[in-house]
Amino acid sequence: MVQTDEVHNISVVLAKEQDVEPPYSVFTTCEKWLIVILASIAGLFSPLTAYIYLPAIPMIATAFHKTVELTNLTVTVYLVFQGVSPMFWGTLADRMGRRPTSLGCLFVLSLACIGLAFVPTSYFWLLMVLRCLQAVGSASTLTIGAGIIADIATPAERGGFFGVFTMGPQVGPAIGPVVGGALADKLGWRAIFWFLCISSSACFIIMVTFLPETLRSIVGNGSIFPPIQYRPLLPLMGRGHKDSEVECPPARKSPNPFRLFACVDVLNLLVFNGIQYAVFTAILATISSLFKEHYPHLTETDIGICYLASGGGLALGAIFSGKLMDWDYRTAKVQLIRDFTPEKGIPGHIISDDDFPIEATRLKRLPLWMIIFCVACTGYGWCFQARTIIAVPLVLQFVIGFSEIAMLTTIQTLLIDLVPSQGSSVTACNNLIRCSMGALLVSVIDLLLHKIGAGWTFVLLGVVCFISVPLIWLAVRIGPPCRAGRRVRQTAS
Repeated sequence: MVQTDEVHNISVVLAKEQDVEPPYSVFTTCEKWLIVILASIAGLFSPLTAYIYLPAIPMIATAFHKTVELTNLTVTVYLVFQGVSPMFWGTLADRMGRRPTSLGCLFVLSLACIGLAFVPTSYFWLLMVLRCLQAVGSASTLTIGAGIIADIATPAERGGFFGVFTMGPQVGPAIGPVVGGALADKLGWRAIFWFLCISSSACFIIMVTFLPETLRSIVGNGSIFPPIQYRPLLPLMGRGHKDSEVECPPARKSPNPFRLFACVDVLNLLVFNGIQYAVFTAILATISSLFKEHYPHLTETDIGICYLASGGGLALGAIFSGKLMDWDYRTAKVQLIRDFTPEKGIPGHIISDDDFPIEATRLKRLPLWMIIFCVACTGYGWCFQARTIIAVPLVLQFVIGFSEIAMLTTIQTLLIDLVPSQGSSVTACNNLIRCSMGALLVSVIDLLLHKIGAGWTFVLLGVVCFISVPLIWLAVRIGPPCRAGRRVRQTAS
């Protein structure tokens, strides 16, 4: 009872403090969820355009009279531009606004898909160019969505929002091959690009109609009435809090996103996340070949459905881990306030976010997710070596997807916490590192499978992930002084 009273007293004081200071965002909770869902739908196109294409590669190779190996170059160039282009779009989103940049990405994607649907089979070079353009348009929707969450969500609610947001992009690898295989089989490979064109155009119309501008240098906490080019056609969100008399803040100089690589704590998290993402990408890339080899009775459609196991783990893991991070944050906040004040936990002042141990709180459960991921990864490889029934690798796929998205959501949320003013830029840096490492591992994974077998290949990958655990401890250790150093430099500038 005493503890309950203390928490109630703390909540009362926090509420009084919030009455004095303006809210972080004027959007209601329902409006925030709607904005996050819109961003998640747009973010779905980043992985969807990559994975929906994979089942049609043999068909495209035949149509263009090229080998499958040469046609795979269209996947390689896509991955390259998928990693590089967000560095441009992310910086632009942090400077010019989330809404126009999102619309620009979707517009470029739609145009590229129209070109791909009409590309003559005698112009293979044009197929390569348009795939690059498609990557430029689709890859950056994920980074812009991360910036939107940084704009509207406080650290206390950021985990839950990020969990739902990442669910859309991470489900793409699961449903993409299923949809792509069905379209290519029934309607031909060009139908894939018509599907992407129609769906991205529909998303463009929805964003034009409903998505508000959230960049804080343009609309503040959402209460500043933006210029007409930043307004949705139907301004349903935050309209009761707009103040047309308040001027927009002066435009600030856009920081160079490459400077984030000089932040040791940020770089440490990027490398850690890149290792886990590369292993997970290698698992996804080998699903079709491993299942076809060890379960030859499966059809192409059956193999496509197998991707849904990891997709289910990704979807549930995203929601669960996000909510868990929010709970950990609230618990740590109450405990910190109680520790700071000797008289029954009633604070004399509100603890600032600068004093909060954000690294230790966010990474609290990461070792658990890492252990689950490594064990499941190792067992997954030996399932094929031992030729178990198909249910076993499918269950392990689910566990791998669940633990992977839990790690990814944790790291991405912490990156936003560290540099909230550059939410899109830091997500672009994350995308560059993880796509580069993923492309590198995917390029050699088939060689490893043929040389040492599926069992020892995934043991090796699990060990690589496990030896990266000290990076978690390093993040907790160096995080606070690195954050303090950035605050000093920002104040000085």
